[in-house]
Amino acid sequence: MLEKTNRMNYLYDFYQALLTPKQSSYMALYYLDDYSLGEIAEEYDVSRQAVYDNIKRTEAMLEEYEEKLLLFDKFQKRSGLLSKVRELIAENGDPGALGELVDEIEKLD
Repeated sequence: MLEKTNRMNYLYDFYQALLTPKQSSYMALYYLDDYSLGEIAEEYDVSRQAVYDNIKRTEAMLEEYEEKLLLFDKFQKRSGLLSKVRELIAENGDPGALGELVDEIEKLD
């Protein structure tokens, strides 16, 4: 469950701008603020089932966006490659300009 939560949080970060305000709010409350379905339903004066359905549809949308755009996948690969570069720099001593370039690349994410 924690792995799914982490994935949804990342997908939400990458694709939040593509969601409606209600979808964005429900996802933020459920995944980021750890609200229960009942608490969200009470907050918006809707049924628990309506919240559940909205969250499930939004999760599916986020997965579709990722399937097509691959932003999270590319982020993970880039992070892994940067870690390997950092390890190689550490093994070879003084990072110098290469270390500064890696720092700049990491800041872009």
